[in-house]
Amino acid sequence: MGSEVSWSEMARDSILLKAVSSWRSDANSWLEGSFERLAETVRVNPLRADSDWTENWLEGIGSVRIPWFTGPGSAWTLPFKRGGAEGETREVLKALHETGRLTRQEAVSMLPVLALDARPGDLVLDMCASPGSKTTQIAECLGDSGLVLGNEVVNSRVNMLVSNTHRHGSQCIAIVNHDGRHMPMVPESGFDRVLVDAPCTGSGTTRKNPEVWGKWLPSGGRSLHDLQVDLLSRAVAVTRSGGRIVYATCSLDPVEDEAVVAEILRNHDDLELLDVSELLPNVPGEAGRSDWPVLGDDGHPSDEVFSDSMASPTEERIFSALPRCMRVWNDRVDAGGFFLAVLERSTESQTEKFTTEHSLTPNEVRPDPQDSPQPLSEDLAEILKNQWGSLPEGLWCRGKRILISTREAEVLWKSERSRKRGRVRIPGGRWRPLRVIHLGQRAALLRKGAFDRIVAGAARRLGPELPEVSTVVDSGLIDELLTDGEAIIPESGLEGSVGGRILIDSDNGDCIPVWMGTRLSLMLGEPERRILCMQRDLQSNSVEEE
Repeated sequence: MGSEVSWSEMARDSILLKAVSSWRSDANSWLEGSFERLAETVRVNPLRADSDWTENWLEGIGSVRIPWFTGPGSAWTLPFKRGGAEGETREVLKALHETGRLTRQEAVSMLPVLALDARPGDLVLDMCASPGSKTTQIAECLGDSGLVLGNEVVNSRVNMLVSNTHRHGSQCIAIVNHDGRHMPMVPESGFDRVLVDAPCTGSGTTRKNPEVWGKWLPSGGRSLHDLQVDLLSRAVAVTRSGGRIVYATCSLDPVEDEAVVAEILRNHDDLELLDVSELLPNVPGEAGRSDWPVLGDDGHPSDEVFSDSMASPTEERIFSALPRCMRVWNDRVDAGGFFLAVLERSTESQTEKFTTEHSLTPNEVRPDPQDSPQPLSEDLAEILKNQWGSLPEGLWCRGKRILISTREAEVLWKSERSRKRGRVRIPGGRWRPLRVIHLGQRAALLRKGAFDRIVAGAARRLGPELPEVSTVVDSGLIDELLTDGEAIIPESGLEGSVGGRILIDSDNGDCIPVWMGTRLSLMLGEPERRILCMQRDLQSNSVEEE
């Protein structure tokens, strides 16, 4: 309570409140709605076969659907503040998150992907992706076709991005490591969709980051402005004609928001600014501003000229377009603050082309790093086919892991690219100049160059496809394994088997990875085991009631 009092006092004396007074006539109303802690909000993964069960559990603890979330899947406001779950609810919520069935995500953070409107088959770039909530949300829009490149420049944050990708279990995600300002032009035709959730000062995040009250200064936004412009400029450059770009921040400062969009419109005649209120009609947002003061660090308008690109636009074309942006105020959505702009490249946009002066042969091109994902070698493909009985499409290898991804990943890997602005052509069959850290879903592990076992996250997908390593068993055996962690090998169906297998429940199709030795050993993590036990208990109770 004491810290909340000090935060409240800090808020009323803050430069941020003075700044909001320049952006809104009712700054005190904004203040009253910008202090209370945020409720916990989550997004349910529609790619999981048991997403209905997850939604029912959320509803059962008193959660409420977020009305403006248009999916796919669903989003929920939980009946407690962020981090406020207790007891069994806390443990189940943690297990649902760790198994990829739901993703904890602030409500307004879901808006950019809704505006992006990615479709199955699209090639999408999430330029500033870590920690990955928006990347996984895009993956849910793509399903089992298309590809989203989640990019992160900071190496330590790449690890978090990969971890959340593994948790989510999507096939259509690739993780890359680049400075977004210099994102390689791969593919050369451009991306269908690009999301720029830009680094910002976070002035809209006071309900989850109270320290903003004491730290925020207008100079922070001014120092980020050029970076934000550069990121959005590169996003436009790597978007195909007819493609869509979404620019988003969790800042309320027009210098980080409308001023960035205005500068991009100033430099690109082939861009149309779409009306966000039409794309997201149920979101209680406010039209973007066409004029604003540039503030000094006292929070008041400054007479100092910091940069022409930070000032209100004088061009009528830009001035009249900026209200098509959307600013979401903390107090009007009962969430955090956010800014959105949606740009679309004209279908008549022309990428500058150069005459090819030289084409390299495969032997003249430096190969990908050894730790990058690569298609299966012929020898490994043959080994797996012999052991599995069939070979699913979309398999890749990275070290001792077999990965599974989409057709679009293979298309991207095979595509030609160029350097020196198109004058030197480079053959496909590689990722370079992309630095690909991870691809798709982990499917299986290798040992000494041969199949070891299917990993838990891929068991449901691969079990029915791999008859040589899958066995349909009685439901009671699955129950025993989930309860005890191991079981005696039954006398029929599994004789002579050694190593990793998938057991398929004859009643409901649950696919459980096990290790066959002298006994059956369950190969599931505790979070997945907890959720499956809950589901099966519910099914059992339902049968008894009938």
